[in-house]
Amino acid sequence: MRILLLAHAFNSLTQRLHVELTEAGHDVSVELDINDRVTLEAVARFRPDLVVAPFLKRRIPESVWRTRRCIVVHPGIEGDRGPSSLDWAIMNGEAAWGVTALEANGEMDAGDVWASVEFPMREAAKGSLYRNEVTEAAVAAVRATLARIAAGARPRPPDAAVRGRLRPPMRQADRAIDWRADDTDAVLRRIRAADGVPGVLDNVCGEPCYLYDAHREGRLSGGAPGDVIAQRDGAILRATVDGALWITHLKRAGDGDPAFKLPAARVLGERIAGVPEAPLAPEVAVDYPTWRPVRYEEDGAVGYVHFPFYNGAMGTAHCGMLRAAYAYARSRPTRVIVLMGGPDFWSNGIHLNLIEADPHPAEESWRSINAIDDVVRDVIVTDRQLTMAALQGNAGAGGVFLALAADRVYARDGVVLNPHYKGMGNLYGSEYWTYLLPRRVTQEQARRVTSARLPVGVRGAVAMGLVDEHFGATPEAFCAEVRRRASALAAGEGYDRLLAQRNARRQADEAAKPLADYRAEELERMKLNFFGFDSSYHVARYNFVHKVPRSRTPLHLALHRARPVTAHAGAAPALPLPADLPAP
Repeated sequence: MRILLLAHAFNSLTQRLHVELTEAGHDVSVELDINDRVTLEAVARFRPDLVVAPFLKRRIPESVWRTRRCIVVHPGIEGDRGPSSLDWAIMNGEAAWGVTALEANGEMDAGDVWASVEFPMREAAKGSLYRNEVTEAAVAAVRATLARIAAGARPRPPDAAVRGRLRPPMRQADRAIDWRADDTDAVLRRIRAADGVPGVLDNVCGEPCYLYDAHREGRLSGGAPGDVIAQRDGAILRATVDGALWITHLKRAGDGDPAFKLPAARVLGERIAGVPEAPLAPEVAVDYPTWRPVRYEEDGAVGYVHFPFYNGAMGTAHCGMLRAAYAYARSRPTRVIVLMGGPDFWSNGIHLNLIEADPHPAEESWRSINAIDDVVRDVIVTDRQLTMAALQGNAGAGGVFLALAADRVYARDGVVLNPHYKGMGNLYGSEYWTYLLPRRVTQEQARRVTSARLPVGVRGAVAMGLVDEHFGATPEAFCAEVRRRASALAAGEGYDRLLAQRNARRQADEAAKPLADYRAEELERMKLNFFGFDSSYHVARYNFVHKVPRSRTPLHLALHRARPVTAHAGAAPALPLPADLPAP
């Protein structure tokens, strides 16, 4: 089928559906939902058999849904309606939730049902649920819908007996925390229900802020509810009526600049100058819930390095912490080191928000890229252990090449990779990618991967050699299998031979061309991105951090604009083009 993905943004769910539909053999193009005229133009040009809307904030134009079959993917159970579906499910403590594929009509989320897939809820932030359970259920619902369309079936009216209902948009008044009355569980639900967007509006040390990314603390407590009682690695600890919660990120709500997410301590600055530090080293084992940005654990002859950085972003300090933890891992008498990333993201490379907030963003960009290069080099030159990268979640830009530094790369089923930099102002990229990528893929594949700017699914990544294997339908199943494989590798009879082969190859590579040369060549190009006359990177970073809406769909996504599209057998009739439509 010819399928147009119509979305407010090319977010994680839209990317996953793009991968799944393309791999299934469909002709897929994307249009960002900018306005009705752009949508009409896209449909007129592409003449899709089906429009799939995985992430919309407004109705599809009537002239489109009356002439094309349009499927809306709604993150709610059957009968549920409204823009805050998942928010209410978390706030209300729902035991199960779901995704429904609907036929679009004149009312939001009120069309006939093609498929509805439910899943058990877990205690997690909205973004984590969206990237995992919601995404998997959405893929299943779209697959079922396509199968039913192919079989000639019709959608059915929503079941009036289900528990879904119209829910109003969740406002800040619904999210507000009463620190004197709400217990830890209640505060945690409120922050989780607003994480990534829009955050919970609150007052922290006299500063109006939105709160993000909360974690339970099981030992430290004290102070009046709402007080900031400790800080750790950029996060703050706030007292509750029955305990305390770590909050890692804030966004200023007042007139101050910048107004985007940053580590909490960075936002508060001198307001928490007297708040004590509560350090917790990565290797210290604890038996209570807490938060730290990097954690190291050992299981027999295997060391595991966890780095669940918020949104997978790695600033200069994050890289320093990860590098120190990795150095500790290398010093241990283990045989395998596994880089685990985090449960939602592996890594997305340098921290653009921190760079944007710096008074000298070009200089901070330079410090950041060098800091992550240091981490990657440490992994490449490891000589006493074999290494694994275990991608529990999505990875992008330099984060992909950090993974390729390991000897073996495993990814969970459903993970999406974006192994390119060009979307961020045509960045050249570093992280030793010019060394690491050609070791795994052909020159033509390397060129295509880095220039196409399209997401890559794990099946495609394995086929081209970017990833060794993918497995695990759930994060839990994936991690269990990673541990089994790591233990088997450490105990295997062929371990010494594999280690010797790896080290010999590294020595041969170094003799042919030193790592320092790859780095110098990459950084010379990056220096032009950061300090040169072309400001594309700085403009793209600003637009990304400040969430500036796109004025057009990039041509690498909107194939109907990048190339002529002709009708095919059985195609739906064309919509008339607006009279003043420019040439493609």
